Amino acid sequence: MSKADDLFVAMCSDVIEHGTTTEGQEVRPHWEDGTAAYTIKKFGVANRYDLREEFPALTLRRTGLKSCMDEILWIYQRKSNNIHDLNSHIWDEWADATGSIGKAYGYQIAQKSHYPEGDFDQMDRVLYDLSHTPYSRRIITNMYTFADLSEMHLYPCAYSVTYNVTRRPGDDRPTLNMLLMQRSQDILAANNWNVCQYAILLMMVAQVEHMIAGELLHVISDAHIYDRHVEIIRELISRPAYPAPKVTLNPDVTDFYAFTTDDLIVEGYQHGPQIKGIPIAI
Repeated sequence: MSKADDLFVAMCSDVIEHGTTTEGQEVRPHWEDGTAAYTIKKFGVANRYDLREEFPALTLRRTGLKSCMDEILWIYQRKSNNIHDLNSHIWDEWADATGSIGKAYGYQIAQKSHYPEGDFDQMDRVLYDLSHTPYSRRIITNMYTFADLSEMHLYPCAYSVTYNVTRRPGDDRPTLNMLLMQRSQDILAANNWNVCQYAILLMMVAQVEHMIAGELLHVISDAHIYDRHVEIIRELISRPAYPAPKVTLNPDVTDFYAFTTDDLIVEGYQHGPQIKGIPIAI
């Protein structure tokens, strides 16, 4: 069993056994048939993954790692808010006739600010600071911009990334760590998707900055299981699990903006059967 499986099973069991329900309350999400989508939830879930030990892919079922990477590239590399620049359909429900999701996600990463060293957008500033002042405690991207929320078709869920560099005695390179802050998460639909996405982002940034990819600390304010997902989750966490796959990047890529999904190398990914037709609350 991978460590990601261990954490996922423990988290899901805790939510189901000790969480609180929103049933009977006024909630925004609803099912396709118009029924209110209630949840069982826990406040303040924090999971820690160490990429020096293994890649945190769930093996209870398959996570589409190249699709995870494609969405991360859409946000942080292509800096897009248009679904026509994305090779999956996960954002289709929130796009308008032009394909835009409003002033969200990649739009926010692309916003520039003036510094003495020049004009930087959020991702370019991260790369600059990691190259020039890697031990800074100010290396952060943030997509939760209050002034733009009314023009976002969906408020950002995973909204803030903090990069932090450490160096252990004896290591030949510094270690790059990441804190991912998430205001809300649909555990069944999105948990391991988000974990793998940001693990890949951490690996990409670490590689181009000549660092070791270290810990990913994932903090979720509202971690929830929807009412129509509870039995699916119970079945999922009862499955047998497998060792974590080996996930690496093409070592020849030294420019963050040169990565493509072809540069993600996945070996030995054993997993349980996929769950099809998961109902998604909107």
